[in-house]
Amino acid sequence: MTESTGRSLFTGSGVALVTPFGADGAVNEAVLRELVRFHLREGTDALIINGSTGEATTMSVDEQRRSVEVVMDEVRAGDRRIPVIAGCGGSDTAVVARIAANAREAGADGLLVAPPPYNKPPQRGIAAHFRAVMDAGDLPTIAYNVPGRTACNLLPETVAELAGDERLVGVKEASGDISQVAELARRVADRIALYSGNDDQVVPLMSLGGKGVISVLANVAPRDTSRMAKAFLEGNPAEACAIQLRFLPLISALFRESNPMPVKAGVGMLGFDVGDPRLPLVPPSDAVLKELKGAMRELGLLEGR
Repeated sequence: MTESTGRSLFTGSGVALVTPFGADGAVNEAVLRELVRFHLREGTDALIINGSTGEATTMSVDEQRRSVEVVMDEVRAGDRRIPVIAGCGGSDTAVVARIAANAREAGADGLLVAPPPYNKPPQRGIAAHFRAVMDAGDLPTIAYNVPGRTACNLLPETVAELAGDERLVGVKEASGDISQVAELARRVADRIALYSGNDDQVVPLMSLGGKGVISVLANVAPRDTSRMAKAFLEGNPAEACAIQLRFLPLISALFRESNPMPVKAGVGMLGFDVGDPRLPLVPPSDAVLKELKGAMRELGLLEGR
């Protein structure tokens, strides 16, 4: 197997963290701190905030900056220092650039940047967007390819072009196209880190040189998700594969409806008062809740609850 040896912010499991909201609809900073402490205890290797799972599309620019400040404050106070990576998304490059600059000023260690959704720019427009955001943020950056949400595909040749900038240190691949991932690995795995953006494809992507995962699953199973990635990196692909397969029913439940609707409910089942998603997202259906709870119980994640 090929191992990525280039630039990276972390190896292992980075959690795409949910954002807790209070009864008044505001970000619940106290619970956000609880979630950070939980992940520090459970062995998560990086915190990715203000992303799709964090509902950043319904958060103001100021809310996103404040979330970075809170998370950074809690990580610095903890027993383990892990990277905090701030999502920077949106259709207006100027606004996304401001979000990136705010993240840097708030102390973030890195950025996660996706192509702008809805606009459907050509590849040269996507590349220009990334350069503008990296110029504004001036932090180590992970590119995020998620065509299902952005309506455009960040192609391997575009990533390879952007990797000429030392600030690009990784790519989160969520296209679901393993052939595209293989071509991406061929072009850039010796320069930047590859991360799975799909929880059901962690081991397949790591077999092509990936360094880990940026995970929704890690919100409810952080220790197991981290172990899956680390087992592979430690030369034990059989253990990693066993974890991957064992968690497939839960992964399926987590994506039965739009993310983060199910996972936010799952985090609530663990005892964290994260509240409901902001509109237009809504709590998951009763059928999804039943499937999710059953899968979590089967894996021993709800013992005593």
